[in-house]
Amino acid sequence: MTLTLILIRHAKSDWGDAGLDDHDRPLNARGIEDAPRVGTWLEAQGYRPDHVLCSTATRAVDTWAAISRCLSGAEIEVSYTRALYLAMPPDMLNVIRASEGHTLAVIGHNPGIGSLARSLVATQPQHEKFTRYPTAATLVVDFNATSWANIEIGAGVARAFITPRDLP
Repeated sequence: MTLTLILIRHAKSDWGDAGLDDHDRPLNARGIEDAPRVGTWLEAQGYRPDHVLCSTATRAVDTWAAISRCLSGAEIEVSYTRALYLAMPPDMLNVIRASEGHTLAVIGHNPGIGSLARSLVATQPQHEKFTRYPTAATLVVDFNATSWANIEIGAGVARAFITPRDLP
């Protein structure tokens, strides 16, 4: 059985209000533009999650809201969890391993999400920005596993990796 994981870094956030708590920063103009482009790409490629795990940070929540408007079909189950806010790979992996569904999307933050992406794939995508994992970067990776609890580091097969600058 194949399980598909979609790892999305939140879109570009606004740093304009120095008094705003980091958790509460919204998307900036570029982030507002980039997130739906990622959603349109996911829809066009047929990468539609049946469950989403999303950081509770405003920029992550707003990224998912913009992406989800581009996806057709039934309502997608979303779990907002503070455990993904600035989480490192082991913590993110624990949240993923406790999940269900065949296609799971995770929306989180660097450096954790980029580091997790690099650790999960057997062979990294041939993309110059993969190691940086810029805002709204998205990796689609398959695992030959029957449950998320069984996925292993280095066992994933990268199907696609994009950044908003790759998209029209």
